[in-house]
Amino acid sequence: MNKELIIRSSSEAVDFALLKDGKLIELHKEEEQNNFQVGDIFIAKIRKPVAGLNAAFVNVGFEKDAFLHYHDLGPNLSSQLKFIKLVSTGKIKDFSLKNFQFEKEIDKDGAIADVLGTNQSVLVQVVKEPISTKGPRISSELSLAGRYIVLVPFSDRVSVSQKIQERAEKDRLKKLVQTIRPKGFGIIVRTVAEGKKTAEIEKDLQNLMIRWTAMCKKLPTAHHPSKVLGELNRASSILRDVFNDTFTGIHIDDEELYDQIKDYVQEIAPEKQTIIKLYQSKDTPIFEKFGIERQIKTSFGKTVSMSKGAYLIIEHTEALHVIDVNSGNRSNKATNQEDTALEVNLIAAAEIARQLRLRDMGGIIVIDFIDMQNPDNRKVLFDFLREEMNDDKAKHKVLPPSKFGLVQITRQRVRPEVNINTREEDPNNENAQIDAPIVLVDKIGSEVERLIKTHKKLVLSAHPFVAAYLSKGFPSLRLKWFIEHKKWVKIIPRDAYTYLEYHFYDQSGKMIS
Repeated sequence: MNKELIIRSSSEAVDFALLKDGKLIELHKEEEQNNFQVGDIFIAKIRKPVAGLNAAFVNVGFEKDAFLHYHDLGPNLSSQLKFIKLVSTGKIKDFSLKNFQFEKEIDKDGAIADVLGTNQSVLVQVVKEPISTKGPRISSELSLAGRYIVLVPFSDRVSVSQKIQERAEKDRLKKLVQTIRPKGFGIIVRTVAEGKKTAEIEKDLQNLMIRWTAMCKKLPTAHHPSKVLGELNRASSILRDVFNDTFTGIHIDDEELYDQIKDYVQEIAPEKQTIIKLYQSKDTPIFEKFGIERQIKTSFGKTVSMSKGAYLIIEHTEALHVIDVNSGNRSNKATNQEDTALEVNLIAAAEIARQLRLRDMGGIIVIDFIDMQNPDNRKVLFDFLREEMNDDKAKHKVLPPSKFGLVQITRQRVRPEVNINTREEDPNNENAQIDAPIVLVDKIGSEVERLIKTHKKLVLSAHPFVAAYLSKGFPSLRLKWFIEHKKWVKIIPRDAYTYLEYHFYDQSGKMIS
């Protein structure tokens, strides 16, 4: 398995594309004006507690107030408030918490008005970026994420990622961090810490303590509200969260960003420095070179084509996302409908897991798989879907398929959904839009794969531009079809067709699609 990170820089934003064996699985954008990223810490002021919601609206400097629920305060809120007051007035110069006297924990079922008041200053962290008309969702239970560990101020808890399966390794890591844990700080051990030595984890802890100290030094002079600790830039945070030994390449088209990433990788994985490459071609943009633009065009529409003629329909509503799985009415060598349904459903499950990450879809997702009568097949599908979603960093839960073939998924959404318009102006009607031409080519290829198995002869009639695209060059798409299916598709240019019109005919001249 190869993993590559492709980074494209422009004056307005930086785009990050994560490829797995050449296939686009994640797409991120970092915009210059985004001042409210997940992980940012603010010194903020309580606007007003709302007893009915048991929450408070907090002024963090955004046009909409942030939302802070009582359950997001953290048990040691009183200690944090005391610490802020002492630091802001200059009464504490040592920020390590080793000599700090903790206050009693707040009641886990208490009321917001009992612990927070209007205009009170509090340290908060963004846990969900502003989405649509809502302000950021925040928490006062702070955490500083490093490469191998997460540092939690005002806590004494030590825990290890559940994704580390081996009991002996879990015990080793827990004992290790207990010996190096600073007083007053909790530590969460991340999955990538598996197998790492004490020196590497201790270095990560030291870096996090330096960040914590730098933040505390800002508090006496900080304006309320203001950001006192920013998350790493998106490139570094993506590398921190997803980078591992399976990465085979990081390609960047900006020299300054290239230097930053090289320095960061030198710090976290010096043996991997050689995989970082500066892309310098002036002729072909970096996203074109790695086939990302094509994948964006074919992956973000309402209809998503898959192999063997199957496709997905993805609909977005206010309450939830709905995904419909379609077989494309294809015929194949499966012995019965149940086998066909299972095969298409497994193809769809892999694509759906990719689509959730790619679009960063969150909330409730309902998937209408093709009905299967055999409960063993439903279990195979459920296990396969869960396995495909194992690499998804967002918190999620998958429920088993119902008898109607419906699967329900809840997936955490912390950033606005990636929404890219893949439709273009219709050359035949300036007031309308159509799918991008590259989407059409993929649809034609999918139909060829479906129809060529059941017809001795296949004839395609299409607009001259489309016909030329399919038949010219070496190797042409038509030649690739011939190599794969051992049948030749005759392509006829038709001047009378509109730009994206096409039809398939069989050996008797009868239209079949």
